[in-house]
Amino acid sequence: MPKNLKIMFSNSCEYGLRAIIFIAQQTTQNNKVSLSTISDEINSPQAFTAKILQKLTRNELVKSIKGPYGGFIIEKDKIDSITLSEVVTIFDGDTVFTRCGLGLSHCNEKLPCPIHHEFIEIREHLKNMLENSTLSGLLHDLDADLLRLKR
Repeated sequence: MPKNLKIMFSNSCEYGLRAIIFIAQQTTQNNKVSLSTISDEINSPQAFTAKILQKLTRNELVKSIKGPYGGFIIEKDKIDSITLSEVVTIFDGDTVFTRCGLGLSHCNEKLPCPIHHEFIEIREHLKNMLENSTLSGLLHDLDADLLRLKR
């Protein structure tokens, strides 16, 4: 397997993951967070962050509370059940789990690309990790300052 081969999510997906993890962390501390705070924390332009939050809200993973004391939260019972896979699917669909490692459109078992068989294992590992990673599971290391959300 080439070492420089990298599975990549779209920018929207990466920022969506960072945003929802930050909102989950703040929700567990009983904080509502504003667009500007989220934007600063994940190092993303506000307009771009607003579109990401709109998508997360529209898909009912994040709740937007209007008004002077409003902000974004996640319903606490959802923090234990929202998986990273759900967020990835919202932004990037399921292509990260199905596409060819070299980006070929007709790569399959009958006509495999040079890395087809190895890449199947990587995709399966990634899918398994994303499906088994919940927001609550990530918060311990984030709260312990072992992880970061900014570049």
